[in-house]
Amino acid sequence: MLQQVGFPPELVRRVTIAAFEAEMNIIIHAYRGELKVDILPEKIVVIAEDEGPGIPDIELAMQEGYSTAPPEVREMGFGAGMGLPNIKRCSDRLEIKSEVGRGTFLQAEFYPRVMEGKIMG
Repeated sequence: MLQQVGFPPELVRRVTIAAFEAEMNIIIHAYRGELKVDILPEKIVVIAEDEGPGIPDIELAMQEGYSTAPPEVREMGFGAGMGLPNIKRCSDRLEIKSEVGRGTFLQAEFYPRVMEGKIMG
């Protein structure tokens, strides 16, 4: 969809990586969740909300390599502790709120850069 409306490949790549990582976190950790993407001319917003165990220490969870994924998920090649760091690295703005025992809200924003009348990633 992002390519169809004319966003540049670099921006599409960053949004896709962040959305994939957010989706995998919902699949791995949550009881249920929802991923939404709002596409606006001035920004793209990825929102992941879930009902699940929550994140007890967001600062720790943001460290590369830190993971609470169960062994069966790691055996499939997921849960390496790169999800949240990748989302942060790819997004222009990241907000995470989490309550232990209730769930997590994540909002990542991506801003197209305008240079010489062209939208850039």
